[in-house]
Amino acid sequence: MNIRAIDLFCGAGGLTHGLQRAGIDVIAGYDIEPQCRYAYEKNNKAVFIQESVAELTEDEFSHYYGDADIRVMAGCAPCQPFSSYNKKSTEENQKDARWSLLTSFGLHIEKVLPEVVTMENVPRLAKQAVFEDFIQKLQSLNYHVTYKVIFCPDYGMPQSRSRLVLLASQLGPIKLIEPTHTSKNYVVVKDVIGHLPPVEAGQSHPNDRLHCASRMSELNLKRIQASKPGGTWHDWPAELVAKCHKKESGSTYSSVYGRMSWDKVGATITTQCIGFGNGRFGHPEQDRALTLREAAILQTFPDHYEFWPSEVKLDMRPIAKMIGNAVPVRLGEVVGESILLHLREIKKSA
Repeated sequence: MNIRAIDLFCGAGGLTHGLQRAGIDVIAGYDIEPQCRYAYEKNNKAVFIQESVAELTEDEFSHYYGDADIRVMAGCAPCQPFSSYNKKSTEENQKDARWSLLTSFGLHIEKVLPEVVTMENVPRLAKQAVFEDFIQKLQSLNYHVTYKVIFCPDYGMPQSRSRLVLLASQLGPIKLIEPTHTSKNYVVVKDVIGHLPPVEAGQSHPNDRLHCASRMSELNLKRIQASKPGGTWHDWPAELVAKCHKKESGSTYSSVYGRMSWDKVGATITTQCIGFGNGRFGHPEQDRALTLREAAILQTFPDHYEFWPSEVKLDMRPIAKMIGNAVPVRLGEVVGESILLHLREIKKSA
């Protein structure tokens, strides 16, 4: 079968790269962020179109799908309005333009009627009316819909991340493949970044400029030196504890200023993953936060995935944003494998 996919909200290409690794031909990716173009096109056999998903036309989809037998529409609408890190009220979030992008996704599905649809987002989205409306839209268009919240380590991803994954097909029932790992054989931090050479805070490795770590203040250097892998700031001497954590209201916020453990899965990688004070982003034994390369690998990008043109001065923040916002490559691969298994079963039963 001639299968072609389009990736909406494609970012730096995590979902696209995973789908392509599974064997699905992703033709194009759409995203509004211009800085994603280099990473997307450099690492994937697909064209990047800088355009708002809300403004796409049916003709554009027809152009890229061409004469495909199976058309896949994939996307991960920006998750910030639904994220557990977002402390705004639902009413405030509904004013965020990103809130309506899932609705835009549904309208494109209604116009194009691709054979297969997939969507990935944060678990909290499943509790929102906008998601229920999306499900009802798909069902009204005669899609078989399934969705579940998965724990990423169950599928070989080395970070304690949970994601909502949806699959829908007009051809018949579809579901995500069964988990590939258990707690007995999870991929852990040492498995994926233990081979990387050491670097110091504020420095980069001469052979890979993305293997670079943010500078640390003298105070934070003392803090990380006092930190144990898997521990918290409660392990520090009193003079190192931040004032906000000494208050009763801040005493329970123990998920910041932490080192990862070699023998456990890592923390959820966010756009703030290169800052020691932003989460459990301290290296297990080196006195620094994660490098960009380490964060990317924990997101299951290949070791040499390129995010930034070599001729342009490195800017860590937008790269960290691309990495933190990405769909883990392995998750894209799992989705691709699930779609291909579904299509083989449909063909077998025909």
